[in-house]
Order: sequence, then C-alpha cells, then structure tokens
Amino acid sequence: MTLSERQLAMCEASTWDFSDLNALFLNCTLKRSPEKSHTQGLIEISKAIMERNGISVEVLRPVDYDLAYGVWGDMTEHGWEKDQWPEIYEKVKAAQILVITSPIWLGEKSSVCTKVIERLYSTSGDLNESGQYAYYGRVGGCLITGNEDGAKHCSMNILYSLQHLGYVIPPQADAGWLGEAGPGPSYLDEGSGGPENDFTNRNTTFMTWNLMHLARMIVDAGGIPAHGNQRSEWDAGCRFDFPNPEHR
Repeated sequence: MTLSERQLAMCEASTWDFSDLNALFLNCTLKRSPEKSHTQGLIEISKAIMERNGISVEVLRPVDYDLAYGVWGDMTEHGWEKDQWPEIYEKVKAAQILVITSPIWLGEKSSVCTKVIERLYSTSGDLNESGQYAYYGRVGGCLITGNEDGAKHCSMNILYSLQHLGYVIPPQADAGWLGEAGPGPSYLDEGSGGPENDFTNRNTTFMTWNLMHLARMIVDAGGIPAHGNQRSEWDAGCRFDFPNPEHR
C-alpha cells in the first residue's frame, strides 16, 4: 500500500520509537486466502503506517483456520475433533495492538467476526502475572468495510466487546468505508473511490496513530496499575479500599 504524502510526512516527523511493539490484524472476511478481500485493502493503510514506524505487524484471516464454536479456550477438550483457536490466541497474546476488521452483512459484522469475539471471550478468564485479566495492558481498534449502512453499529459492538474483555480503547479507534448502497463497487473495485476517500484515510490514519501512542504509553508505564482490578486478589478475599478484618 502506497501512503499519501501527508501520511508519509507524519511518519517521517515522528520522534517516537515503536519498534518493540507488535500488532495483529484479524481480517474477519468471509473469503479464504488468497481471494481478494476488500477489507484487506483498508487494513493495508493502517499496516503500512505501523510498519513505517518499526512495528512488527501480522495479518491473518480467521476463516483460513479451523475454529470450533464455543466459549472455552480449547474446544478439543469439549467434544470437538479440531480447534485452531489456541494458535491464534498465542498471536493475540504476543500483540500489544489488536485490530479487528470486518465487512458488513445485513447491517452486522460478519459471522466470522462474531465467532472471533466469542473465542476471545473464551480465554478472557486467563490472568497475567499481576493477577489481572490477560488482555489488560493491550489496546484495540477496528476497521469496517461495506456497501450498506452499519459501520458505526459494527464498530460500537466490536469496541465494546474489546474493552469488556480488558483492552484499552484509544480515542477514535475505528474507521470504515461505505460504498454506494446496494450492489455497487466495493472498496478495491475500479472506480469505487475507496482508496482515495479522504474521510476514510483521515480516520484510518488517526486510529492507527492513536493505537500506537496509547500502546507506547501503556508499555512504558508497565501496564495498567494492578490495584483494585486483580481477579486473583478478589478471589482470595481482598476487597481493596474497603475494611476487611480477615486481611488486616
């Protein structure tokens, strides 16, 4: 993806070091690789900005994986013959930045996106070294493409889900592109105007920089402070800031 002169100038003027950060984009298209994904086209803009700033970026399509349904971390322990979610989960854990992306179908995020969020939820009970939920200390955003209304609706659902699981959501953490309603051209189709759309490019750029800045701040701070939010301490009987005669 070729960045615009304005996007390149922002990268060149940056004084921040993001080179120790990792980002993961989950492209929840319904199309298996290597079929053309219009959502991938929008991903490429954000990905290029991150890579230009030294971030290690991986993009994968969950539809390429054999993912079981369910809300357990490994569904082979619950009757399924195969489940590759544990492979994706390892990549999720290695990334300080997670961007969930989806096309719009019938006004909603894709079925693949719904399954991904369910599987993220399945491992949300894991704890980090501080006794917090495992997704603490990471930031999340989303990108949406489609030929019908629903971009903000999908973004609200995805971003709410991520923060509920423990991700931090920066300002303006979503961007999208909507073509003409109906069976018109999609994002990467000739004449769509998608890759040149200033509104989409601006929001995608802002989202990307806000994700990078907030991830930098959280990593430099050593994560989210571990007080008042530790599942391990709560289960042990601690009630933080309230009198507790059993733990004087």
